[in-house]
Amino acid sequence: MTGADPAPTVGRTGSGRPGQAPAPANSAEQPWPVRSVSMKVAQWIDRLGSIWVEGQLTQINLRPGTRTAFLVLRDPAADMSLSVTCDPALLRNSAVPLQEGSRVVVYGKLSFFPGRGTLSLRISEIRPVGVGELLARIERLKALLDAEGLFDPRLKRSVPFLPGTIGLITGRGSAAEHDVLSVARDRWPAVRFEVRNTAVQGPSAVPQILDALAALDRDPAVEVIVLARGGGSVEDLLPFSDETLCRAIVAATTPIVSAIGHEPDSPISDLVADLRAATPTDAAKRIVPDAAAETATVRELRARSAAALRGWVERETAALRQLRSRPVLADPLRDLGHRHDEIERLRTAARRSAESLVRAESVTTGHLRRQLTAVGPAATLARGYAVVQRVTGPERHVVREIGDAPAGSQLRIRVGDGAISVAVLGTTPLGERGSPARRTTGPDHPERT
Repeated sequence: MTGADPAPTVGRTGSGRPGQAPAPANSAEQPWPVRSVSMKVAQWIDRLGSIWVEGQLTQINLRPGTRTAFLVLRDPAADMSLSVTCDPALLRNSAVPLQEGSRVVVYGKLSFFPGRGTLSLRISEIRPVGVGELLARIERLKALLDAEGLFDPRLKRSVPFLPGTIGLITGRGSAAEHDVLSVARDRWPAVRFEVRNTAVQGPSAVPQILDALAALDRDPAVEVIVLARGGGSVEDLLPFSDETLCRAIVAATTPIVSAIGHEPDSPISDLVADLRAATPTDAAKRIVPDAAAETATVRELRARSAAALRGWVERETAALRQLRSRPVLADPLRDLGHRHDEIERLRTAARRSAESLVRAESVTTGHLRRQLTAVGPAATLARGYAVVQRVTGPERHVVREIGDAPAGSQLRIRVGDGAISVAVLGTTPLGERGSPARRTTGPDHPERT
């Protein structure tokens, strides 16, 4: 809307516009009378000028013989209305017959009546909103909501398989209500409904549907909500393309099913809802399972499970029979017998090899023993040699030269068959055998040992 600059705020002091006297101060000591306030409000509204306004006609009071028709123009998306007056000729000469519920665009000027303190819009032109324009506005709203991502399939919530309680928003006593309830109860007799009857067309439809939707969404027992309405014209279905309602559907936490009109009808609520049903009957079929069909499915699944189990048992039994028919399972000890004979043969061969090896080593050991005996000290002693040891206390030292056995030493001489204890009387070097022996000790002892 366009208009002149707003008037100064009540209570403000200042010079105002050029040529105007400054507004008197306003206070508890200097209050304005009602007439002054009413006049100022009338002046402010008058400065708004002529404007274009869109709304829905909810009341038309056209009495024969009167020069003024009284209308009520309501905002279809909010509980707000405006009184409108016009020349009755505007209504009679309209290209499209106007009736309550028609969407119109009017042009007029607001007037404030100080005597009654009321506001009215006096219009000089009225234009019905045609179907083409309504469809164009719906398409623009679709594009806007689509750009915001409200049609994104990822936002869709899944409908429960068997909801405990179903919320239903529909017209009172409507065919849609009858179709949903009867079809759902025929399919699943134990289903429960929480029904909210509202207006489904006209100016009061959107506010009532919003209130019912909010109430059902707050109810924790309600698991899915159905919006149901029968078919109708574009104007009749217009509330279900309302932007406020569409955003409320997206914001709801409970899954919502849109079942508006018939198959060709496509209000925007079908696009933002979690599930779209072609008709109210289709909605009942899609959210309530068929008890008879589910029972038949269970019987079929049980039969298939039993057949699958029997088939598995038969396959496993055949596999066991095949395994049992194999030689290794038919006579498990046969291979052990073959292995026993082979083990006995190997044991006999190992025993013969060990005995042959022991005999050969025994012969070798005998030869070595004889060789050692021939070169050992016992054989040497037997051939006439002797081992001479000097005895010094408990110790014995082998005498290798005459210096190891001085005269008077005690000696032990080992021969082939024993040992002889002697004392050294004297010693003779080998180089002095031809000369008289040298006496090494005492005149009474012989010179040789």
